[in-house]
Amino acid sequence: MRGRGRGRRWVYQEPSVRIFAPLGQPWGRTPVVVLLLSELEAMRLVDLEGMTQDEAAAKMGVSRKTLWNDLQSARKKVSEALTKGWAIEIHQEEGTVVVNSGENLK
Repeated sequence: MRGRGRGRRWVYQEPSVRIFAPLGQPWGRTPVVVLLLSELEAMRLVDLEGMTQDEAAAKMGVSRKTLWNDLQSARKKVSEALTKGWAIEIHQEEGTVVVNSGENLK
C-alpha cells in the first residue's frame, strides 16, 4: 500500500548550483545525499531568512508540521554530508512549484 505522496510546495528560489561535492574526492565513489528542493527552501526560509516556522509554512503553502518535517530532514541530510564528506545533490520532486519572485540568493 502506498501513501498519498508529497503535496504541493511553493519554492521561491532555485539554487544556481545543484551539486556540491568535497574537494579531493573522486566523484563516482563519493556517497551522495539527495536534498529535495522543498527541503532546501524550508531551510533557506527559516535558517537564512529568519522566518518563523509559521511564516515559512504559509509562504510555502504547507502546514507547520509539513514544514517542520522538511526542515528537520534537510538539516539532517546537510549535517550528515558535511560531517562524513559526502556530496549533496539537489533534486526537484514532483509537486514542487517554483515561483519566480525576483528574489536573489544571498
